[in-house]
Amino acid sequence: MAEFVWEARARTGELRKGVMDADDENNVQARLRAQQLMPTKIKKKGAAFNLSIGSGVDLKDIVTFTRLFATMIDAGLPIVQCLDILCNQTDNKHFAVVLKDVKSNVEQGATFSDSLRRHPKVFDQLYVNLVQAGEVGGILDTILSRLAVYNEKNIKLRRQLKGAMVYPSAVLIIFSGVLGVLLGWVIPSFKTIFKDLGASDELPWLTQMVITASETFIGYFPLIFLLGVAASVGIVYAYRTPRGKKIFHRMMLRAPVMGPVLRKIAVARFTRTLGTLLSSGVPILDALEIVARTAGNVVVEEAIMYSRAKISEGKNMAGPLMETNVFPPMVVQMVGVGEQTGALDAMLGKIADFYEEEVDVAVAAMTSLIEPIMMVGIGGTVGVVLIAMYLPIFSIAGKIKAD
Repeated sequence: MAEFVWEARARTGELRKGVMDADDENNVQARLRAQQLMPTKIKKKGAAFNLSIGSGVDLKDIVTFTRLFATMIDAGLPIVQCLDILCNQTDNKHFAVVLKDVKSNVEQGATFSDSLRRHPKVFDQLYVNLVQAGEVGGILDTILSRLAVYNEKNIKLRRQLKGAMVYPSAVLIIFSGVLGVLLGWVIPSFKTIFKDLGASDELPWLTQMVITASETFIGYFPLIFLLGVAASVGIVYAYRTPRGKKIFHRMMLRAPVMGPVLRKIAVARFTRTLGTLLSSGVPILDALEIVARTAGNVVVEEAIMYSRAKISEGKNMAGPLMETNVFPPMVVQMVGVGEQTGALDAMLGKIADFYEEEVDVAVAAMTSLIEPIMMVGIGGTVGVVLIAMYLPIFSIAGKIKAD
């Protein structure tokens, strides 16, 4: 036996920690679940925490596997035969090794969901819990089809999230590069020309201001660079702390232009994930726990866990969601209608469909808004520099003509 350090959440959302003697991590997970605790981190003493992140397996590989597996199960093929076919068919060597291990455990008598649970870096809690619900209900093929659809939509949301984040970053980098070239090379060349023409003592205020900015940039470049590096390191360090990450995520949701897009993406992900879990028979408290862990934003995660705690006390979902001020009123009202009519999973699916379309429109609108801002910013900067540099030349030309 070995000693394992663990972290898990109770049904109330409380985070608990402890140490347990067990044969392996699977045994720790089973014992924690028996105590109605949801494991979040487990490590053997002296080892790093095992986090549920990718391990050489792309989400597209999992979508393809899930879709093909659902088709084979629906056709009546045994699970072991399905796994054997798929592990030989996949081009991803890492994924093939995982599938062979899953197949081996199923052959030894383990359930399919427990075999998947051995690989949390590839199959997350949402995937495993849905598969388990499908096994219990005898609708594994239906559950796998829902998982495939869910992951396909999740890929689309991730792509949109990257687009929402990468484009403004690229614009900022381009603008910084243009400004650096102007301050470091273009303006000093004009300064030399003015000095050669003997006009460096009578420069217009705009020209003098631009030259001063260039001299400051060149003279203090090492210090500016070090300050930039220090600020970047400080931001990264702060982001790794729970408080810093929460502040950063809250700022992202409140940011102009980008904030509304990220909020819509969060709503679409929340409703799609929760709707998929509920329609597959996962209990609402377990479903909310899983949804919170896959939210991707600390503020949204805390709002979901707050709602979960209130639901465990006997309240409905709409009231606590409204109290968090994270989800739009329309979403909360539709959730309330879904609860009253007993069709919450169907209502969540409709909300997800609506917000996924809204994300498409919002990302396109944001892109179309940033493009003119970029043009005005870069064009305006270049224009100011050109005007500032050519004003003395016009003045010199006028004096020569007068003489």
